Amino acid sequence: MSLTIGVPREVTAGEKRVATVPEVVEKLIKLGFKVAVESGAGDAANCADDSYVAAGAQIIAGAPELWAASDIVFKVGVPTTEEVGLLREGGTLIGFIWPAQNPELMQQLSARKATVLAIDSLPRMLSRAQKMDALTSQAGVAGYRAVIEAANAFGRFFNGQITAAGKVPPAKVFIAGAGVAGLAAIGTAAGLGAIVRANDTRAEVADQVVSLGGEFVKVDYEEEGSGGGGYAKVMSEGFQKAQREMYAKQAREVDIIITTALIPGKPAPLLITAEMVRSMKPGSVIVDMAAERGGNCELTEPGQAVVKHGVTIVGYTDLTSRLAKQSSTLYANNLFRLTEELCKTKDGNIDVNMDDDAIRGLTVVKNGEVTWPPPAPKLPVAAPAAKPAAPVQKKSGGHGKASAPASAKSTAIMFGAAALLFWFIGSGAPPAFLAHFTVFVLACFVGYMVVWNVTPALHTPLMSVTNAISSIIAIGALVQLGPEGWIRWMAVAALALTAVNMFGGFAVTQRMLQMFHK
Repeated sequence: MSLTIGVPREVTAGEKRVATVPEVVEKLIKLGFKVAVESGAGDAANCADDSYVAAGAQIIAGAPELWAASDIVFKVGVPTTEEVGLLREGGTLIGFIWPAQNPELMQQLSARKATVLAIDSLPRMLSRAQKMDALTSQAGVAGYRAVIEAANAFGRFFNGQITAAGKVPPAKVFIAGAGVAGLAAIGTAAGLGAIVRANDTRAEVADQVVSLGGEFVKVDYEEEGSGGGGYAKVMSEGFQKAQREMYAKQAREVDIIITTALIPGKPAPLLITAEMVRSMKPGSVIVDMAAERGGNCELTEPGQAVVKHGVTIVGYTDLTSRLAKQSSTLYANNLFRLTEELCKTKDGNIDVNMDDDAIRGLTVVKNGEVTWPPPAPKLPVAAPAAKPAAPVQKKSGGHGKASAPASAKSTAIMFGAAALLFWFIGSGAPPAFLAHFTVFVLACFVGYMVVWNVTPALHTPLMSVTNAISSIIAIGALVQLGPEGWIRWMAVAALALTAVNMFGGFAVTQRMLQMFHK
């Protein structure tokens, strides 16, 4: 018997997202599940009840009825005590739980004999878990929206302009933290034409910042900042002092600061002090994406946009809900991918396989038993490094000395021998052969140099276009064969085939080159 997935209306204040959307409902039904949605659950995300019905879902009027009818409940926000009380005993709950910050909630869920999968506990270092990574998808939305909020509060264009009415300099944006949200903010701000600078404690993200159009600002202090699970770690006091000095300099120079620094389970680190805010130019903007955990700015007021010392400080905690349709769609896809892993038989039933590293990391309560924290995932054991082979010494002249690499003298001898061979062939060959052979050698040389200097990413389209050109050469060869008898019909057939190859090669090349256009 297939299970029913229930999607209740979110009760957290300001939460506009919904746990699944009509497009994903159709996919869940194909897996064999029934889907029930509480009436009005998707209204704030532009997902009307009628669209759910059209996708095959059942609409249930009230929350108690929805929870009672659901074997599996999809949620976005952390469930309240009242919602836990509505959860069917022995049922399954999937959503954001934050088990480290909510020990009482864990005990309440355990008392309901529930099975709980916390989407925020996904082992993010597993490559196959990326399709289920809701933290990443939601952080990307939040980073984009942070730039939009900054642009709304900023009193000028982002891109520089020169008009008859005067010159407008481009906005300077500094982004503290180059995680998923920070990188999304960098790409968005650079796309709007701003001068973007960014900093992160993890040195390896510098190339990513540059690739998105930003400039990586390095702290003048050597310390590695990579932590577990793709997050940064808490840095030493010496590093933090050097970092504060760099932030103070950036605050005086830039127009907009976006802070994203947050370590799960810890208060947000203080990066922007009140003194730095006072040093900023009037009309500047700070968007504090860590406001929910106290904020990276000393003057942030969570949930509010305030003006202090002439600087607008945006501390919204609902950035993802301000793009409710987009964030809901991405979150619904994450939950669908998770459901695929739980229901590989596609019969509308789930199997919480605790031997699967990804599922084990997600599962914080199993049949009433608290299973959080999970053991460390079993990462593949790296093969031992191969020992370098001992150099083979070639003896020459009866001595034990190794032969020297090819010298200029040996290269000259090789070219001389090749020239001699070319003269020997040409002396007895007809003039037409010699001319064709010369063109052939030159074509090989030119072709080699062309391919050698092409970016490796373009080798595949280059192969398709050279394939088309080679067909043109084949046509020329056929023309020279002559039109007598059966050769004519062979030439016609070959001409038809090579024409397909020619036009197909150029068409494939054009389509592949389009992939490299922005």
